[in-house]
Amino acid sequence: MSRPRVRTLLVASLAILIATGLAVVSNPGYYLGAAYSGELCASCHVIQPSVRMWRVSSHRNLDCGACHGSALTLNFDTHRTHWRRLYLQLTGNLPTRVVLPDSRVDELTERCAGCHQSVHALWRTGGHSMKYSDVFLNPEQNRRTQLHDDCLRCHGMFYDGGDVGTIVQPPDQQGPWQLVEPRLHDRPSIPCLACHQMHIEGTPAIEPDYARPDLISYRRETRTYSLAFYDRRERMYFPSYQLPMPRMWDGERPVKLSPDRRQALCYQCHAPDATFQVGTADDRTGIGVHEGIGCLGCHAPHSLDARQSCANCHPRLSNCGLDVELMDTTFKSPTSPHNIHFVKCADCHVDGVPPRRTPVE
Repeated sequence: MSRPRVRTLLVASLAILIATGLAVVSNPGYYLGAAYSGELCASCHVIQPSVRMWRVSSHRNLDCGACHGSALTLNFDTHRTHWRRLYLQLTGNLPTRVVLPDSRVDELTERCAGCHQSVHALWRTGGHSMKYSDVFLNPEQNRRTQLHDDCLRCHGMFYDGGDVGTIVQPPDQQGPWQLVEPRLHDRPSIPCLACHQMHIEGTPAIEPDYARPDLISYRRETRTYSLAFYDRRERMYFPSYQLPMPRMWDGERPVKLSPDRRQALCYQCHAPDATFQVGTADDRTGIGVHEGIGCLGCHAPHSLDARQSCANCHPRLSNCGLDVELMDTTFKSPTSPHNIHFVKCADCHVDGVPPRRTPVE
């Protein structure tokens, strides 16, 4: 960066700091309070739609500063972002729509963990916490599938630096591969905001009415307000209830899908190819003995843990009297030829499926 440009940036930053300081000194209660509560944010017409949605969201009891940082935040990057937006506001160069830069998304992920500690810990132990290095420097995957821009649809939704070639080089199937930007090495490729929209209508969690057992039983409403898919190309969210469920096929036979609408979100990444045949591309739609069971019937929402999935439905013994967890499937061993998503009785009983036996302990 040239010296005149550095000097200009320093002068601009100093001017903003002085203006901020004067505002705080002249009326600290209003300035700091307005900046933290969102009143100052709402003065920008571009941000007003987000502020309106926040006021009816499940996070409406939290002020803007709790997630985005306030005038008292010690993080310099947060202040730099705020100063830039203030500069654009004062100069009239506001964009038509404000979106978060990828570095701010990382910061928000950590702020999510401040309140959702248990959920964040579960996410850390699951496959969705993979880093850019885990995705784009995976030799087995890169040799099997050509690196291309659509990788960013699921692994890099908030990356704002360009195409896949600006992340990893060379973008071929020979390698060896290395990240173009070392800062991406430990950055989460599927952060919280990939599947959760914060500025969306919803109600805060409250203590149940103990006089109404039906409200705390299995009939209790599933909280899915924030579930939404962030589309990198459109740079906007699509709530899960707006996402289509695919029509899946097993050969020429239509496949019965679970009525759980939450898995419409799963299908955005774990999708079949253009034939909509089960098991193509990244699809994991259950058929065989598990047809009709949704993703969350076996996988924990954030950790994706499926270790107790058999126990969710089965006694220990199956219809044929065998322990379901010891059967030759990928539940027992990843090297099994019988994928747990697609296994059928006939896969093991090649001479014919025996009649059902009554399990005996």
